[in-house]
Amino acid sequence: MRLSAPRSSGQTGISVATSVPNRLPGGKNSTAEKLLVAASELMIERASIEISLSDIAQKSGANAALVKYHFGNKDGLLLALLARDAATEMSNLEYLLAQPISSTAKLKLHIAGIIRAYHRFPYMNRLIHYLLHETSASSADEVSKFFVAPLLDFHRRLLAEGVSRGEFRQTDPVLFYTSLIGACDHLFFGRHAMSRATGVGPVTDDVCRQYIKHMETLICGGILNGRIANSE
Repeated sequence: MRLSAPRSSGQTGISVATSVPNRLPGGKNSTAEKLLVAASELMIERASIEISLSDIAQKSGANAALVKYHFGNKDGLLLALLARDAATEMSNLEYLLAQPISSTAKLKLHIAGIIRAYHRFPYMNRLIHYLLHETSASSADEVSKFFVAPLLDFHRRLLAEGVSRGEFRQTDPVLFYTSLIGACDHLFFGRHAMSRATGVGPVTDDVCRQYIKHMETLICGGILNGRIANSE
């Protein structure tokens, strides 16, 4: 899941992309890696986190018993998958923050990046919900440590930078996080409820592009000062 722009050597023109890392950090066991990749691919294919150990074993070509050996249980595997993806994405946020571009440009890239990430990997927000609310307290604590807290910290620093440069109005980072992540969460996680109420269809590429534009207008219109809002 890519929450910001990908790294690009020697370039300041930043594009937004999405990807799932192909390898575990730190050269972990290749069998464990295969299990994580299999789980990720299955959830993307099915647009669901409801996958069994036998499904994962068949997809990976590994014995289901190895899930317990490497991760303790299926929840441990799902937590490791989210941690793997989050580690890469948090470093991408650091890269974005260090770029020699305006804070407003960074903000727009981040908005687009996180919406595209939710679109490309529809299991991700469901997995976060599941690990935060339906498993153990220790799993919820881990998700907060490697995903929620770093993302909140990024928002705090980006907003502070924008204020110091005269680009942003004072904005509470917790409320900003709630607005952006909540908007993404409801579009993707709450889509089934909306489809029953309004008849809307699935989140297509076109819907994703429209939503990025909508959220840029909504968020930038709220936090950019008048001069920057008119020039960007």
